[in-house]
Amino acid sequence: MKITLSIDERLVEEARALAAGRGKSLNQLITDLLESETAQRAGEERVRAIEELWAASSGHSGGHWFRREETYAERTR
Repeated sequence: MKITLSIDERLVEEARALAAGRGKSLNQLITDLLESETAQRAGEERVRAIEELWAASSGHSGGHWFRREETYAERTR
């Protein structure tokens, strides 16, 4: 998809120099930055979901001790 952005000329020139220093085009630099930011956000959302599950759970086994064999019994059948 092609898009048009309005970016300060000085910033574009600095970004082009940065991209060239990394052996990339400005387009590739921007794409890489957007991919990195969106992946980080997705990871943060996963962490929040896990933390919510932990908070909602008592985390108590009721005194039951789990043995390795019990835990994996259904996987080995």
